[in-house]
Amino acid sequence: MSDLVTTARTARESLARGLGALQSDPQLLSSLSELAAPIAQAMGALHAIERSGGSAVVPNAEVALNHTRAALAQLQTHASSHPAIAAAAEAVAASLGLVHSLTRTGKSGAPPPQQQLGYAPTVAAAAVSQQLPPSRGAFRPGVAGPPEGSSLAATHASSSLNPPAAPMPSGEVPVVNADLGTNSATNFYKGLSGNDVIDHGGLFIATYMIPKIGTIVRLKISLPGGYEFEANGVVRWAREQSEGGDVLPGFGAQLTQITPEARQLVYRYVRNREPLFHDDL
Repeated sequence: MSDLVTTARTARESLARGLGALQSDPQLLSSLSELAAPIAQAMGALHAIERSGGSAVVPNAEVALNHTRAALAQLQTHASSHPAIAAAAEAVAASLGLVHSLTRTGKSGAPPPQQQLGYAPTVAAAAVSQQLPPSRGAFRPGVAGPPEGSSLAATHASSSLNPPAAPMPSGEVPVVNADLGTNSATNFYKGLSGNDVIDHGGLFIATYMIPKIGTIVRLKISLPGGYEFEANGVVRWAREQSEGGDVLPGFGAQLTQITPEARQLVYRYVRNREPLFHDDL
């Protein structure tokens, strides 16, 4: 494992401790999404560096640094009034030097990323739709993903460093970016009730910020080749990170309103990439 990957993972683990401190205190539920969003975004950018084996340090290190600084500034404003926030600020501060070292490495001439692995922020409700590697064990065999034993298998911390995914705030309809690629964790899924990913399935979105079941979302979907469209959806199921860190968080959204042209784009995509399976019975 490269030094870049080790540094990114250590920094992400420290951020995870900070996020865990916030999530452990029920008194912070009302402000959790606001406090957790920049931490989760920084974690997502660091995860992209790990996922790439260090080749995606640019631009993700800079993205992580900006969000880590923003998170720390926000936490320090309230740290004196709440122990959990103070603990979170300490953990985030511990990661700052590591993240800063990653940015210096990138500026000194790190190789350019082989593919776009940056984070994909949502437009509303501070939702994070970070591209994450496919999980093992959450879906049935046949799911496209990285080979066993690859560098992706070592990108997650132990259970004590991986708190449950944070909820998205209620209120206005969240607009969620969903960038799909050849091996993105975000992918269409189908259920046992049928093979049509639109009529009998939906879209799984890998993200640290998970809406409540039944939440209506506006999806901004990007497909390979520069194809983009929007569709309405409703959250049907959610998946939190596993105790051991093998299963990554996200949610499945049923597409409730989609144009005929967009439907054809989806069908063309799933002809070239096998959708996930989700037991809907």
